[in-house]
Amino acid sequence: MKRLYIVDDLTAVRQMLADVLERHSYEIIGDCGNGQDALKEILELKPDIVIVDARLPGLNGLEIVRRLNRQLPDTRFLVFSAYQNPSIVKDMLEAGAHGFVEKTANLREFINGLGIVAEGGTFFGPNVAELIRTVVANPGNVQRSKDSLTEREREVLQMIAEGHSTKEIALKLGLSIKTVDNHRTNMMRKLDLHNVASITRYAMQNGLIDLEPAI
Repeated sequence: MKRLYIVDDLTAVRQMLADVLERHSYEIIGDCGNGQDALKEILELKPDIVIVDARLPGLNGLEIVRRLNRQLPDTRFLVFSAYQNPSIVKDMLEAGAHGFVEKTANLREFINGLGIVAEGGTFFGPNVAELIRTVVANPGNVQRSKDSLTEREREVLQMIAEGHSTKEIALKLGLSIKTVDNHRTNMMRKLDLHNVASITRYAMQNGLIDLEPAI
C-alpha cells in the first residue's frame, strides 16, 4: 500500500481526497494546508507520494517539490492545481514533479493519473499536456528570470506578496531584519521590481499566490 501525503490550503479538498483515496487502497499518512509546515512533516514521514497544490501559504508548491526532490529522491510528486500556465508547468517539471492534474479534471482522471505516478510513470492532464507542447515549441516565450533567485529570495518574495512585514518575515524565517532587507533588495534588483504592488503582481502571474494585488 502506497503511503501518501496531501498538501492543499483547502481543508475540504484534503478531507475529500483522503476519503476517496483510502477507498482506493492508499494510506494517507498526513495532510497540511501550509507549505512550511508541510515541508517539515514530509521530511519526517517520507511518504511514497506527495499530492501538492501549486499555490500555498507559507511556501508554494514549486518550492516544496524543488526542495523535497533533492532530499527525498524516492518520493514522487503529483501536482493537483487549478493554476496552470507555461511558466509554472515548466518550473514544476524542472523541479521534479512526476505529474500534473488540473482541478477541473474528473475524479476518474485524477485516480488514473495518481496510479500511473505511483507505479513510476508520468501523467499530465490534457490541458497541461498542451501547455507542455507550448513550452517545447516556444521556449523563448517562457519567463525564466526567477530562476536566478536563491531559495531565501523566493521565500521572501512570496511572503511579501502575501502581505507580511519585514519584521514578520524575519520572525518566521529565523533571520535578522537586516538579512531580510538584503534578500528583498537582491530579489527586487534581479526581477526589476520596484514596489510591493509589482512584487504582488509578479507572484500572482507566476502562481505563487492567488490574492488580488494591493495597488
